[in-house]
Amino acid sequence: MFRLSRMGATAVAVAALLLVALSPASGRAAETITVTDTLGREVAVPHGAKRVLLGFYFEDFYAIVGPDAYSRVVAISRDAWEGWRNSQWKAYTAIDPRLEKLTDIGEVDAGTFNIEAALVSKPDVAILAAWQYRMLGNAVQKLEKAGIPVVVADYNAQTLEKHLVSTRLIGRVMATEERATALAAQYENAVRDVLDRVGSAKGGAKKVYVELGNSGPDKYGNSYAGHMWGRVIGMAGGTNIADGKITTSSPLNPEYVLASKPEIVLFAGSDWRGRDQAILLGFDHSETLTRERVAPFKARPGWSKLPAVETGDVYVVYHGGARTLYDFAFLQFIAKAIHPEAFADIDPVENHRRFYEEWLPIEANGTFMMRAD
Repeated sequence: MFRLSRMGATAVAVAALLLVALSPASGRAAETITVTDTLGREVAVPHGAKRVLLGFYFEDFYAIVGPDAYSRVVAISRDAWEGWRNSQWKAYTAIDPRLEKLTDIGEVDAGTFNIEAALVSKPDVAILAAWQYRMLGNAVQKLEKAGIPVVVADYNAQTLEKHLVSTRLIGRVMATEERATALAAQYENAVRDVLDRVGSAKGGAKKVYVELGNSGPDKYGNSYAGHMWGRVIGMAGGTNIADGKITTSSPLNPEYVLASKPEIVLFAGSDWRGRDQAILLGFDHSETLTRERVAPFKARPGWSKLPAVETGDVYVVYHGGARTLYDFAFLQFIAKAIHPEAFADIDPVENHRRFYEEWLPIEANGTFMMRAD
């Protein structure tokens, strides 16, 4: 039998240890790099983080990091996903059951954030939305004092710049720069194309009324000015009747809506749980059901005389689609409703489907945008 000398055995053992230490799978600390987040903060983070606390932007993280993204996540704000976008959550947990086992850090907006749960999960980086960072206050310092760097992404700002910075930031932290670069380029090209078409479109801007359809026809839901769907309407070249009437989001006076005679009505729907009169959109919801839910809204007193209702220009969009890496498809959809000739060759529904096909591990099965005539 061949035997190693004592010196030879020692050399082999040392070599083996070196190989393990140098192996990416060994769990050794990743190289530390410095990134600049969307708030302009310079933060030292591990390049290729292995244990991530993710506060928001759950689908965007999937797209940027890849199909196995959540094997590198240890904690999430679960209610911000399961509670706010339930059908989306179910679609992802069906193909990735590990999501159910991630530590839940609570929901910042509801005041249930659990700093102890965040610390116990031992992340090597925390990725938060800008609104979460601002609301957490001293909790951010507690994370940082525990040696957990915090970086801030911001798709909620709804600016091209912040979308691109957020995408590249997450890609840099996760060492998936190639995917992030491709996604950023795709997004920028799509948005700039919309802006170019709107800028050269013929005809005046149509008057648009937007309403969140989370209640029922008897109660006017929030409208938006300057942000959320209000910002999208502006980018799409529409005249938002909420501008100058509200600051950000609140219901408009029903008499004012009727007097404004909107040429386009836009409802934002979602997979609202326990709301039997809300406008339903999202995964596994059919166009037939969505139309049934929209019909009572169009039958409100005085609505039959609205130009939008008379011409059938009533549209619905998935509320969860705003402020994402695929929100360019919703921008295209609304811009096409306002300027149909300028966007005759654009198919927003197909572009939305293709985004899922190319970047996400599930299919976009359901209803996400449609004309509800």
